[in-house]
Formats: sequence, structure tokens, C-alpha cells
Amino acid sequence: MKKILLASAATAALSGAAFADSHGNEVRIGVILGFTGPIESLTPQMAEGAELAMAEVTASGALLDGMTVTSVRADSTCIDAAAATTAAERLITSEGISGIMGADCSGVTTAILSNVALPNGMVMISPSATSPALSQVEDNGLFFRTSPSDARQGQVMTEVIMDRGFSEVAVTYTNNDYGQGLADSFAAAFEAAGGSVTLVASHEDGRADYSAEVGALAAAGGEALVVAGYVDTGGSGIVQASLDTGAFDTFVFPDGMVSEALVGNFGTDIDGSFGQFPGTDSEGASIFQAMATEAGFDGSSPFAAESYDAAALMLMAMQAAGSTDPADYAARVMDVANAPGEVIQPGELARALEILAEGGEVDYAGATAVELIGPGESAGNYREISIEGGEIVTAGYR
Repeated sequence: MKKILLASAATAALSGAAFADSHGNEVRIGVILGFTGPIESLTPQMAEGAELAMAEVTASGALLDGMTVTSVRADSTCIDAAAATTAAERLITSEGISGIMGADCSGVTTAILSNVALPNGMVMISPSATSPALSQVEDNGLFFRTSPSDARQGQVMTEVIMDRGFSEVAVTYTNNDYGQGLADSFAAAFEAAGGSVTLVASHEDGRADYSAEVGALAAAGGEALVVAGYVDTGGSGIVQASLDTGAFDTFVFPDGMVSEALVGNFGTDIDGSFGQFPGTDSEGASIFQAMATEAGFDGSSPFAAESYDAAALMLMAMQAAGSTDPADYAARVMDVANAPGEVIQPGELARALEILAEGGEVDYAGATAVELIGPGESAGNYREISIEGGEIVTAGYR
């Protein structure tokens, strides 16, 4: 992904900047996530994570001489590119935002980046779009993500499965950019490590009956079924059909499947299953969990911590640039995310803003041990989970 800012971005952003000026001493950040759709059980915690960082910065009074930060939510739907594009356009043309925290799912993120962010010179920091293809997108230096690419998740999932003694699996994936990218990455990594993938097959979301898909997977065989889908729609449908028919009783759940909705749907029926999603046991992670609990939401929910970090990075980059204009602060995102500088944890955003205002440097560790590599994405840490007694239990970190 080439990180070269084009001069035209400054021109494209003028209308949004002019609108923002009309709000006085306020910067508005778009929070575009799938509040409806196949991951709607995850997105409330993601939004609250981002808004926790915004509230912390506002309370500090240290952003650009006391600017307040306002969240403006919009629904990406996760899967409807046209609806997501329209929502993002509204954020820019009607709401006067200065940055986008989002989107969430890879397909709609790609659509918003190509159709809205690039033409308008708008910075996007996604907490959860994980398609490997996004590493290669021409983004003019405007797109970043605090979650690692699924190229990394495919390798980690291979390690998790093999360490548990499984060598033969079947794979089903939701038929979109996220599912295809993860399935391809995993299958390549698993087979390179000596494992056998009996079948890689897509499924469509929103069907009432998945018996045909499960029948084909069962016929191919496998000691476990990898479900690279969404917990609030087709992924759970695949699991239910597998349990109903006895086709599989052990499942591997990557990030799109891990939420309280999973154990709410299946309870102890999926005991012995396992999986992983981005997460770390760093000092910052513990601090963030405590902050989230005090704020009244579950900070351990997938991508909640990444959302806090996405918003925090954007606001620190603005402070470093001395401007809320994306054309000015985009180039500073990588600076505040990485060394050198004073290490900054969650809850220390006021200190970070003070250092930056004085011309100093910060190295933001944040809630996910942030380290942004070449294409502006997280290097990647993962939390391994098991389903035990109908509950999601942390098994370790990788």
C-alpha cells in the first residue's frame, strides 16, 4: 500500500474542512460500523471503545487549545457496499467530519475508501477490516488499521489448530472479501505446515437452511470445521446445521465468530471448540479493560480495544500536525503510533497531547500494543480462546 499524499487531497478536503469550521471549537469524527447486519452484536462495544478515547481527549482540554471531540455514528451494515458508501458520504457532506473511525468489514471498508475517502481526502482508521487485499490498496496515505491482516491470522490459526493436535480440517467461509481472504490465507498456511484441508467452500449469509453446505463439508471429512463467517448470520447457521446433523461437533472460530452471541446461541453444545481474535495481554490491555468496565461496556469484546486505539491515534495525529485537516495530519499517524517517543498507555491521552503540543514525540502502545508496519496496519497479536462450560475462556496469547 503506497503512503504518498497527493496534493489533490488537500483540495478535495476543503468542503469538509469548511463545514467543520462552522462547528467552532469542535472536531467531529465519523464512527461507521455495522450497527445492523451480521456483526451487530460486536459493534456497540466497538463504538463505545472509540468514544471512550474521544471522551478522554475532550475531558483533557488539551486538544488544539481545548477542542471537544464529537462522535457521529453511521451504519456500514458490514455487507452492503452501496449503503455504506451513502452513509460515509453523509458523514462528510452533511456532518462535516474530520476523520473516519471505521469501517468494520473488509468489503464495505474497501468501498468507502475507494468511493468516498480517496475522492474527499479523508483519513480512515479501521479497527477490524482484516482482508489481506487491503495491504495492497492504493490509498494515498489515508488508510490505516489497528487490526492485523488475515494473512497473519491464517498463520496464527494454523498454530492454534496444530498445537491442539488436529491435522485435518474442513473450511467454510462467508462469500465476501473477508471470508475469501481469510480462507485462502489459512488454507495456504495450514497445508504449508503439513496439515490437510479437505474442502474449502463458501456459504451465503442470510439463508434459512444450510444443510446442503454442511452435507458437502461432512462428505469431505475433517476432524474439525473452520467457520470463517459471521456470528449473527450465516456462521451460526452453519454451526447449527452441523450440530443438528451430527456432521461436526468441534469448530474453529476466527474473529468474526467470537462474541457472547456465540455462546448465547449454542452454550455447551460447542464445548471443546476454540479459536482466536486480535488481542494482547499487554499492560495497556489491562488498563483498557478496567476503563471499559468503569464506563459500562465489555472491553474484552473483539475489536473494542482496536477501536479505542484507532480513535486515539487519529486525535494524537491531529495534535502532532496542529490541525484537524486530514491533508495535514494523515502523515503523522505512523509517527505517533511508533517509536521513538514516550510510551503512552490508555488513560494517558492527556499526557500524550501535552507532549505533542510541546513539540515532543510519543510512542503510542495503547490497548493493543500498537505497532504499525509498512502499509499502515498492526503487526498483530492474538487472543486464543476455548469454549468451556458454555463460556468463552482465554487460553493464551500469540
